Amino acid sequence: MVLVRETVDDDWQALRDIRLEALRNAPEAFASSYERELDRPEAHWRERSARGNTFLAFIAEVSAPAGLAGGYQEDPDTMHLVSMYVRPEARGRGVGEALVAAVAQWAKANGATSLHLWVTETNTPARLLYDRCGFIPTADRQPLPSNPTLSELAMTLPL
Repeated sequence: MVLVRETVDDDWQALRDIRLEALRNAPEAFASSYERELDRPEAHWRERSARGNTFLAFIAEVSAPAGLAGGYQEDPDTMHLVSMYVRPEARGRGVGEALVAAVAQWAKANGATSLHLWVTETNTPARLLYDRCGFIPTADRQPLPSNPTLSELAMTLPL
């Protein structure tokens, strides 16, 4: 069973740890970089964990958070799924699906009619997850901000 909940101020260190792990282990999957976020102050992580748009997933077999995802509003109808990461030891256990569902529910509760994301085109496991969750590829492409030699594909989920 997967438990997903919004982060709170006291989650700042767990959020920092899993975010830095994600950036270190999968740099080709994120717009930011480990180096850029490593020296961010505690206040940054506390603010990020308290704003109500970041989610941590937990499973019994993993003592620390098993996964992370966030959302932000682009316009009144569109939210973005960002910072999606599942620790390797938690993969294949429904953590990714539970995080996507939590962000989609948050987006819908906040009035969005669609959830949008960017995924590195070569990130096949992530693309398969998003396909399973009902996301549809669009024609939009862009260079990955942290590594412009890679391309990102836009996907959308009607809510």
